[in-house]
Amino acid sequence: MRRFAPQLSIGFDVSYTSRRIEKHLVKEFKKERARAIVRRSQKQTKVKPWKAVLVLLLISMCSLLLWGCAIEPEALKNRLVVPLDSDIKTFNPVLYNDAYSAIAIGYTLTGLISENQITSEVEPELAEKWEFQQDGKQLIFTLRPNLKWSDGEPLTVDDVLFTYQDILFNEKIPSGSRDVLRVGQSGTLPKVEKLDDRRVSFLLSESFAPALRTIGGIGILPKHVFAPTLIENPNSKKLKFLETWTLNTPVNQLVGSGAYIIQEYRPSERIIYKPNPYYWKKGVPNIEKLVMQIVESPDTALLRFRSRELDMYRLRGEDFQLLKRFEKRDNYKIYNAGPATGQAFIMFNLNKGKNPKTNEPFVDPIKSKWFNDVNFRRAVAYALNREAMITNLSRGLAQTQNSPISIPSPYFLPPEKGLKVYDYQPEKSKEILLQAGYKYSNDGNSNDGNSAPQLLDPQNNPVRFTLMAPAGGRVLLGAQIKSDLEKIGMKIDFNPVDFRIITDKLDNSKQWDATLLGFTGGAEPNSAINLWATDGDSHMFNKGPVGDEKPFEGREVADWEKKIHSLMIQGAQELDEVKRKAIYAEYQQLVQEQLPLIHLTVPLYLVAIRDRVENVQPSSLAGSTGVSGALWNVEQLKLKS
Repeated sequence: MRRFAPQLSIGFDVSYTSRRIEKHLVKEFKKERARAIVRRSQKQTKVKPWKAVLVLLLISMCSLLLWGCAIEPEALKNRLVVPLDSDIKTFNPVLYNDAYSAIAIGYTLTGLISENQITSEVEPELAEKWEFQQDGKQLIFTLRPNLKWSDGEPLTVDDVLFTYQDILFNEKIPSGSRDVLRVGQSGTLPKVEKLDDRRVSFLLSESFAPALRTIGGIGILPKHVFAPTLIENPNSKKLKFLETWTLNTPVNQLVGSGAYIIQEYRPSERIIYKPNPYYWKKGVPNIEKLVMQIVESPDTALLRFRSRELDMYRLRGEDFQLLKRFEKRDNYKIYNAGPATGQAFIMFNLNKGKNPKTNEPFVDPIKSKWFNDVNFRRAVAYALNREAMITNLSRGLAQTQNSPISIPSPYFLPPEKGLKVYDYQPEKSKEILLQAGYKYSNDGNSNDGNSAPQLLDPQNNPVRFTLMAPAGGRVLLGAQIKSDLEKIGMKIDFNPVDFRIITDKLDNSKQWDATLLGFTGGAEPNSAINLWATDGDSHMFNKGPVGDEKPFEGREVADWEKKIHSLMIQGAQELDEVKRKAIYAEYQQLVQEQLPLIHLTVPLYLVAIRDRVENVQPSSLAGSTGVSGALWNVEQLKLKS
């Protein structure tokens, strides 16, 4: 299942030299640290102004000493400290739709099987074995004996049945996993049956190529914790499950089956994990404490890595020369795992529907006509200077992304084999717009003479819309997109905002024009079915009603949307790999022709890791959000004494 990845770590001002970057970051780092400590001290007692100034001076001196210090803090020797690019939204493993909550929860829950992210082989996890019967339509898992949850309660087949039948298949609970589990054109869900105390059967209505990885990879939930929540809250009239395991839940009430359990959570600061004493793999994890420092500024994360507060750091393009220079001196290694699996893209709101509560359209009808015009979207695609993004923002350590399938996937269709691409051709953009009835004003030039005349639609409305982007790593990418589109006469109101504001608009209000976002990726195309299913939970560019929402008057589903959904279903049904690749090739071509997502660039997955961390095997297939691709085998990692 695809998750939003709001920051794909793409650059800042290209004019910085390595020395200026370092000087700038030291300054910002000292400011942030000083302010944070003063804030904490002021909470504890009323601080007189002269004392606050003294604290700032002392902290500034300490920060300088820390920057030049090569001695590892004693407190970090028995723990692995890594950055998390954004705070999480929930502890509930079913209700999250962002990459960061998925990462944070992922270390605490396990599925029936796991996947080796280096070899791509399926490996046993909670299930010790599995087998297909009935010509591949029945999948039977056999659980390991004597499994336990982190609170010591038995983990049984009943938990597996409960996870699927009562939670994931429950239409009152919104879940992208349900879309991924649907089989065939009818969208039927597997029939789950307990065969005996250790065996569980999944009966499929037809062949389903990704069955093993899809069914087996979903985290199993504790029935003894969640079963009592499947009743309505008398006040909200919604299941209590929807209000369970929020960020206000004490962490000692969270139960898991993974290598780690959460020991402490401080909002916007950190998540601390400790080993699960009942984890089925005896003798692991090897690291006593796993600490995820929530660092939303990539500049600050870089500073913290260089000052040895972090053991890992996901590089942006502009970081490479600076960090490479000190690789040996500061005892770390930069790993290159190839193209990342995450995808950055522009997405327009194609929803023609109205809000059932207000009867107001989700999108201004004038703008909606532009966004739903494929000529408009193609003009935008040709106007974007991806090579400049790679050169200026990623320092050449990236490549163009022209497909909804990740480049490392065996199903990716490369341009040399026919995938349609949109090279930088602003004149062609203008030509497409003019042929579609758009026109240019005669008085639209800016005072400096650098901008194109104002673009008008066929009804003489000026073409102007708002482009949202998560504040942080994509701000400069958004600034370049604004500049590129204004060269063809569009006026862009660029609005960097908190990622949670964006997800609220996408999921709830549905009132937005365009957004700059990304999805996590992977090898299996069917993991994106919740994006392409016309009623999918992540069909964000034209999202339909979910759960108890009433149908949206005026919402239309285009034929090409239905065709993409159909191709995704066919791809999942086909067991022959050659034929399967051909289906996904057609799907990629159709996405590129209709451009519901206008893909941009994808960086190389570069991660710097301290030499004291052993057994690291970074993989872009394991995830390209932050350092997640270096933590897929976290239970096997060790720290040198």
